[in-house]
Amino acid sequence: MGRQVHLTLHEREDIMLMRRDGRGVSEIARAIGRSKSTVSRELKRNSCERFYRASTAQRRYEGRRLACRRRRALDDERVFNLVRDKFLEEQRSPEQIEGRLALELGRSPVSDTTIYRGIHAGRFDGRIGGRKAKRRLRHRGKRRRGPSERRGKIRVSHEISERPAAAEGRGEPGHWEGDTVAGKAGGPCLLTLVDRKDGFLVGGKCRRKTAECVRRKMPRALEGQPLGSVTLDRGKEFADHAQVTAEIGVEFYFALPHHPWQRGTNENTDGLLREYFPKGESLARVSEKQVQEVYDRLNRRPRKRLGYRTPYEVHCSETLHLI
Repeated sequence: MGRQVHLTLHEREDIMLMRRDGRGVSEIARAIGRSKSTVSRELKRNSCERFYRASTAQRRYEGRRLACRRRRALDDERVFNLVRDKFLEEQRSPEQIEGRLALELGRSPVSDTTIYRGIHAGRFDGRIGGRKAKRRLRHRGKRRRGPSERRGKIRVSHEISERPAAAEGRGEPGHWEGDTVAGKAGGPCLLTLVDRKDGFLVGGKCRRKTAECVRRKMPRALEGQPLGSVTLDRGKEFADHAQVTAEIGVEFYFALPHHPWQRGTNENTDGLLREYFPKGESLARVSEKQVQEVYDRLNRRPRKRLGYRTPYEVHCSETLHLI
């Protein structure tokens, strides 16, 4: 009789039947192996109009259990809706959501762990065309492929080992990493240039993924921006880099083959863009205005490495209110 276990529905049915037969509290307690105080308390709490019914008692018990449970953060409708909108509509990661809330409010009402748990539990499912919400997470379990160089070689001006020390340390703006994000083969692509210090993204749509189109686009994308260096991969679309150097005076440095981590800031940003422009889909019907709207959206997304400030805030020395 020393068990610290709540009464079950079966035990409540036994209490109901024995009580209807006129048995006393002590006799009922001995029969079900409980203490007299447990049975007495059960009858006092859950009897209705001097009668005890097992189903009613069980329902009341379950209601009290639910009411005394610690309230979960995502049970708050306001918090749930805020997290849902930031995750599904603005494609922020759980860490970005928690970090930005803490930055603006002083303390986040929900942790990234709780958000991840809610996503994997399916609490946000069915809100994006019937698909599981966890597909909106950055990593979907895909394995990286091994290195395989299939592109032609270009003449490089400087190896990455020659890049200025300021670019390595991310201590000042103006040191950029560049790449292209392809749509459907043979069609338009996106030029992406990302500042190593703050992750600020510039660039835009190129008519085709060719050296000529990229050469024309790059000076316009970097106009008005601080210029220290640009680090690229060795794709053929960057073959005309010397002409860009002659036009705007910025030196280009090239990462080693199969070393994408040497342009990690840019690679990460390209991954964010893929959430809006999936691989293999044509960019032909995407306007330059739509591309710039997405670039602006990413520039206003909080980043963990910036203390959950946005690239725009750091790059432009302004403060936004995003919550």
